[in-house]
Amino acid sequence: MKKISIIFILPDLETGGAERIVTTIANHLPRTIFEPKILLLRKQGGYLDILKEDVEIIDIRTPRIRYSLKPILLEIKRRKPDIVFCGFGEVNAYLSLFIKMFPATRFIARETNVVSQHVKRREIRFFYKFYNNYHKIICQSDDMQQDLEQNFNIKKEKLVKINNPVDFDFIDAQLKISERPESFQGNHKNVVAIGNLSARKGFDELLKVFHFLRNEPLKLHILGDGADKNLLHQMKDDMKLVNVIFHGQQKNPYRFLKYADLFVLSSRYEGFPNVLLEAGACGVYSLANNCPGGINEIIQEGVNGEIAEIHLHREFAERLISALARPRDKEAIRNSIKSRFSRDIILNQFEGLFTSYFN
Repeated sequence: MKKISIIFILPDLETGGAERIVTTIANHLPRTIFEPKILLLRKQGGYLDILKEDVEIIDIRTPRIRYSLKPILLEIKRRKPDIVFCGFGEVNAYLSLFIKMFPATRFIARETNVVSQHVKRREIRFFYKFYNNYHKIICQSDDMQQDLEQNFNIKKEKLVKINNPVDFDFIDAQLKISERPESFQGNHKNVVAIGNLSARKGFDELLKVFHFLRNEPLKLHILGDGADKNLLHQMKDDMKLVNVIFHGQQKNPYRFLKYADLFVLSSRYEGFPNVLLEAGACGVYSLANNCPGGINEIIQEGVNGEIAEIHLHREFAERLISALARPRDKEAIRNSIKSRFSRDIILNQFEGLFTSYFN
């Protein structure tokens, strides 16, 4: 039986959510059925270290997304894959216009955010007129699926919801080698937040919450880097938040989650946040902002977390203190995630989608 060849398309394999998902899928698809390859605009990123050796990397050495379309199309023409799986919103949009050039290939897009919230540039929104050219569009959450139907007129039959998988084997291996961070020493509670330092992650709102917590015996540890780094550092200094620590991007964020007393998701919108799933996989209770992006599909109220309105800064601060005060069952938190989003459960859904075209 001929193997099903799949080319996954990403800008790089930096340690972000989309990159984590594609790495997990490519690593664990059964090789008796599939032949996975990953096309990168630039061959770089922390997940290269965990990618299996039999996954071919196609490096088109293109620094900017706007210049990537021609080399992507040439690689598809040359390699003639059975499936092209594009996992990055902007490339998804550009590629949609050219799908009909390759009638023998099935094109699947995986959206990474609630599009109407995330894509504001008019020249990119234009390409969503051609999104129905895709054979399937994977949505990670109900919010994302409804947004594409209602705001972009995507046909319902084109959409399929597949949540993100959590690789417990990988996470547990990281937890075993994770030592307590030095900044966690002392008689304080440790609150962890992780994400790109950009407006959509809402760290500015979180700092305003911590203005009300500046005299409490706790520390906020923010992991990540991004365009708003200087702005957020200035906010911290202006508000004299000595209990807030920026750690930058971390290759092993699980060592922070392992010893955290609480995880906070402050985002203004999401797709289906891996970091919220992975916090639960580490046994950490979460307090999440009530934002679009599948938050209410992940949080089981009072079991693995709770949802509040972060723009109500004082009330959110009170919820945070209340959440820290109660003891938590780490195994119940882990099982809440494992029973619904474990790698094998979600990968079966991806495999079913991929093979459906060739049965």
